[in-house]
Amino acid sequence: MTSRMRRILITGGAGFIGSNFIRYFMNRHSDYRVVNLDKLTYAGNKNNLRDIKKDPRYSFIKGDICDAKAVKKAARGCDAIINFAAESHVDRSIKRPFDFLRTNIDGTCTLLEAAREMKIPRFIQISTDETYGSIEKGYFRETGPLNPSSPYAASKAAGDLLCNAYQLTYKVPVIIVRSTNNFGEYQYPEKVIPLFITNALEEKKLPVYADGSNMRDWIYVLDNCEAIDCVFRCGKAGEIYNIGGGNEMRNIDLTRLILKAAEKSESLIQFVQDRPGHDKRYGINCDKIKSLGWRPHYDFNKALFATVAWYKKNEWWWRPLKESRVT
Repeated sequence: MTSRMRRILITGGAGFIGSNFIRYFMNRHSDYRVVNLDKLTYAGNKNNLRDIKKDPRYSFIKGDICDAKAVKKAARGCDAIINFAAESHVDRSIKRPFDFLRTNIDGTCTLLEAAREMKIPRFIQISTDETYGSIEKGYFRETGPLNPSSPYAASKAAGDLLCNAYQLTYKVPVIIVRSTNNFGEYQYPEKVIPLFITNALEEKKLPVYADGSNMRDWIYVLDNCEAIDCVFRCGKAGEIYNIGGGNEMRNIDLTRLILKAAEKSESLIQFVQDRPGHDKRYGINCDKIKSLGWRPHYDFNKALFATVAWYKKNEWWWRPLKESRVT
């Protein structure tokens, strides 16, 4: 008698990090079936996974994580839930905060309720280093206070607190991961790296906030996928794990590097008015996840140049998205 193939529910799996994780996970876990629950908002794209859509171990369900009925249907028989579903663009959260509260708080609570009622053995919440807020020097550990600046970060912080409450009150086996800025293939061209790459390829201006001195740490998406998988396999329920790439740089230096990779002139740089509440610098300590055996493997420069090359070769993917871009 063969053992039952295990099932995992990935929410938001048609988005950037979620789709990369599904591909990564299926390549490394032949004993799992993957159920992808995604609402297919503007940032969700089934083309992100068109290479595996016919794989018998993969199934897609169009649905909203705020819909309890849809969530329970998708989660039935699953051994784990990994929640990538989120509204995640800071600029949009400033314009339309209620959209972020609904998905990132109500949606997270709906998933937690399903995990509690259905006794799902594993729940991983994908969060962000932005929940800690800005730090001038040093690095936040997982025990650091939450001090979000944007409606996006505040909604993610609230989701994290719900996860913690469900773990303490109901013993739902929740693990939270907080990642730094991701980049790589299939990233919707509103985020800074794909926006700047595609603008450069179109000979359009690259809008840099203020003087470009804001600092960010960058991680290649496949390094992040490996880290999340490490937490899935080895992480302890009730814990939080920071995930960073160790590639901290100023936005203006990142912009120049993108232009170099795209073989475009720095005359395309355009300094624009700063964003309200713009955090100066994020910094997280990643010793805890490294204690599980994870390390980032991808060289930042090589990964960035490879990302630029992918966007050059895959104009069919990003150009329609920019032409129909939701504002």
